[in-house]
Amino acid sequence: MEPPSAPPRGGRVPWQELLLAVSLLTFWNPPTTAQVTVESVPPNVAEGKNVLLSVHNRPGDLIGYGWFRGPTAEPSLQIVSYVVNTQNSTTGPAYSGRETIYPNGSLLFQNITLNDTGYYTVQIIKKNLQVVQGRGQLSVFPELPKPSITSNNSDPVENVDSVVLTCGPQTQSTGYLWLVNNGSLPASAKLELSLDNRTLTIHGVTRNDTGPYECETRNPVSVGRSDPFTLNVLYGPDAPTISPSDSYYHLGAKLSLSCHAASNPPAQYSWFINGRPQSSTQELFIPNITANDSGSYACLAYNSGTRLNKTTVKTITVSDDRTQPNSGLPPGAIVGIVIGVLAGVAVIAALVYFLFIRKTGGASDLRDVTEHKPSASNHSKDHPDNLSNKIEEVAYSSLNFNAQESTKSTSASPSPAATETVYTEVRKM
Repeated sequence: MEPPSAPPRGGRVPWQELLLAVSLLTFWNPPTTAQVTVESVPPNVAEGKNVLLSVHNRPGDLIGYGWFRGPTAEPSLQIVSYVVNTQNSTTGPAYSGRETIYPNGSLLFQNITLNDTGYYTVQIIKKNLQVVQGRGQLSVFPELPKPSITSNNSDPVENVDSVVLTCGPQTQSTGYLWLVNNGSLPASAKLELSLDNRTLTIHGVTRNDTGPYECETRNPVSVGRSDPFTLNVLYGPDAPTISPSDSYYHLGAKLSLSCHAASNPPAQYSWFINGRPQSSTQELFIPNITANDSGSYACLAYNSGTRLNKTTVKTITVSDDRTQPNSGLPPGAIVGIVIGVLAGVAVIAALVYFLFIRKTGGASDLRDVTEHKPSASNHSKDHPDNLSNKIEEVAYSSLNFNAQESTKSTSASPSPAATETVYTEVRKM
């Protein structure tokens, strides 16, 4: 920071008369503060930096300046005095060796400390011995270190524990801001901030609360952000999943089952076949399964962190092709059923048809017989004597009707023809 002008020469000269006059004038003529102002450049300064208290609206006819630590011009808190004509300065009781006064009345602080924070008063003595004052303030803040996050629970259990995250170190005049997943904190009843925002409490932590979390520290002169912090939430195991989903296997096939469950830390797995313990591995392999391998296959997942376990059971059936369950009919079976149904319909139609022919044919024969009977009767009247002497002769005539199926059977040999015999009685007189 460049000073407004060269600093005055140091040295001690007889200031007693001037100081006495200033004191008397201050007592009899209270200073006015309406015109003179003091500005801190910069307004907020980091610890260890330099800052200038600049005086504005100075009167033109000056004898000298005096700077005091505090809101009033107490002689015991005087830092330095300056006489314009001689350009000489005199240090006071509050001088620390880091202050420099300039001919324009500005006061420079080097390597400023937090203890320098506060009010400062400049007193200006005019040639008419009138005293005017101005007041300014130094705001000194620490250069914030990089913050870090600590947790009260390194391994919280899901839905059991709550976690308190703390952003450190604690410094004065510092604001704290929390971020999660590279964004601001969501509005949630499970998240609770302390009054100064320095601690964040997560109630009923779950696996979705792992983060990462970051905390940011702010003051007027610096900003710091922590490294990401991730919670190690212990959870699970969830219900295991057994893959593949196949439940039926052929004799002699290879059986390879895998078990998986969401868990932190990773789950430990154990297999049971029909209640009998098997290998404690995530995968179960049987190279050549038999019918004796049918049954229930159970996978147990255990979490050493939560001390919880979950089990899933799967039923495996081992069979050959003839006994293996099938959820549907093959195409060949469907075609055979259709052909059989059509053949049956054809046979029924043929039977109905020929039964109808039999009825109509029998009625015709009966009419023929009836028509010939009267003549025979008349003939008997003409020859009554011969009727009793003759032996009654009966001749049978056989009519055969063959009904052949219109549709061939699906079997290799042809179906036999359907045959019906109708007998007609013929009497010879």
